[in-house]
Amino acid sequence: MAILNLNQRYYFLFFSFSLILHFLTLIAYPISSFLLQDFNLDKNPNFDSDFILLGDAHITKNGNFINLTSLSSGSNSGQIVYKKPFKFLDSKSSKPTISFSTDFTFTITPGNGDGIAFVIFPKSDELSQVFGHGYFGVSDSIDHKFVAVEFDTRKDDNVADLNGNHVGIDVGSFVSSDTSDVSSIGLLLDGGEPLESWIDYEASSKRLEVRLAESGAEKPEKPLISYAIDLSKMWGDKEILVAISSSNGNSLQVSSLSSWGFRIRTVSSSLHSVPLDPEAPQVHEEQPVQRKKNSFLNILGTLIFATGCGTLVAFVALFFWVVLYGRHSNVALELPMNTMEFKYEKVNVTIDNHNAPVDATS
Repeated sequence: MAILNLNQRYYFLFFSFSLILHFLTLIAYPISSFLLQDFNLDKNPNFDSDFILLGDAHITKNGNFINLTSLSSGSNSGQIVYKKPFKFLDSKSSKPTISFSTDFTFTITPGNGDGIAFVIFPKSDELSQVFGHGYFGVSDSIDHKFVAVEFDTRKDDNVADLNGNHVGIDVGSFVSSDTSDVSSIGLLLDGGEPLESWIDYEASSKRLEVRLAESGAEKPEKPLISYAIDLSKMWGDKEILVAISSSNGNSLQVSSLSSWGFRIRTVSSSLHSVPLDPEAPQVHEEQPVQRKKNSFLNILGTLIFATGCGTLVAFVALFFWVVLYGRHSNVALELPMNTMEFKYEKVNVTIDNHNAPVDATS
């Protein structure tokens, strides 16, 4: 078997070292996340430090729900805001590095209300400038640099609504930039049944995708809406907040939230690229992600990262060992060769012919 010389060893270790580094850059690091499945404050001691309830939003007595609107006559609205800001743009490299995924389970009772909306907006010192009694509880005086995913239960011709049962993406205005009829997948937004939505934004493809299903069902492979948008260009390096908001539209409609999960992740900027045609549909090899599996996926990601780091440390240690000590042992070991003398003796063999057959003719 051929033995590697010193230069070949260096090349092999350098290649292995580079491979491990590349492997680590492929890991998406979760930098902020939460999962609310129970709003009982005794089970969520950090609730007040991480979230704020505005307007008519309140936790029910049993702690199972947050009612964003109340069962009362007159217009009311409410919001839950995640108070930890983030940025879509890396201020050092000026490259988009943030992607996010969120899923939440909600219930909307019958009525002529607005429904519910997931809102992304720049951080403001006064949240009263953001939320009020406008569409979905968003203030009419809000800075138009906001994005909302609306689950609309009322057809309003003033904002060119598709119908009273649609999902829309709103960019700076509640005249939706893209919409999809929820009836096409056999669901009713204000039927009083719990529904679950998944909203994903990928910084690499610059697409915002929205999915919807009955609560407890798997995440659909096909999105209701896949919309091309570059959120890093919209806000630059400004701090961004997210919220879920609702307004009853002066009706008896009640919008409730029974769970909310949110995950921000960042990937090495070298892996990001702008699609040749941002309007072209992108193919995602995406596995269904369920709310119940979030904890498992976080643990798995941590284990993978730890394994990669351990392997990297081992290769670094091996590299330095070869540099410091291996160069003195690059000659193959040879077994000692000793001469030996062998003695040969002549052996005489006598054959007994007494039992041989007698020739009768002799």
